[in-house]
Amino acid sequence: MSAPTHAHAPALPLAGGPTAAELLTFALDTAANSRIIDSLPLDPEGRTWIRLDGPAGSEAWLIGWPPGTGTGWHDHAESRGAFATARGRLTEHSLAVRLPSEGWRSLELAEGVDRRRSLGAGAGRAFGEHHVHEVLNESPAEHAISVHAYYPPLPLIRRYSRSGPVLRLEHVERPADWQ
Repeated sequence: MSAPTHAHAPALPLAGGPTAAELLTFALDTAANSRIIDSLPLDPEGRTWIRLDGPAGSEAWLIGWPPGTGTGWHDHAESRGAFATARGRLTEHSLAVRLPSEGWRSLELAEGVDRRRSLGAGAGRAFGEHHVHEVLNESPAEHAISVHAYYPPLPLIRRYSRSGPVLRLEHVERPADWQ
């Protein structure tokens, strides 16, 4: 078993609330708590989730990922966040570029902005605001479970489609769409 990996948290926190590093610590600690992880009902057909109390007013979620499921490309708007894998393995594809937060519907991405991370049980990742990524359980047979935390609580999620280098804003979800 390899040692857990931790991504470096963004250096400049938003005013107030927990830093991305603190959100990552919460996600890793919660992912290691078998009582909490075992409380999540798993569905073989779709993702399941339970809302958790995050630190210092943050929003947190325990998420179950059946084999072959994922989020699609999205961001968390002005929220910073972190996630940690409790069971299984998740893959994150992300963009190493800051996109404009508004005023566009389609962008052509430059070469070399794609990043890929594989996060097994005990591994986590923190990120800053406007972080565009997708998270996948690429396993053909094993469920994955993860813990996610965001601050400020998610004001919205922007969903994107991707075709080669072209990223398109498809729609915006508000909290009422997922709570």
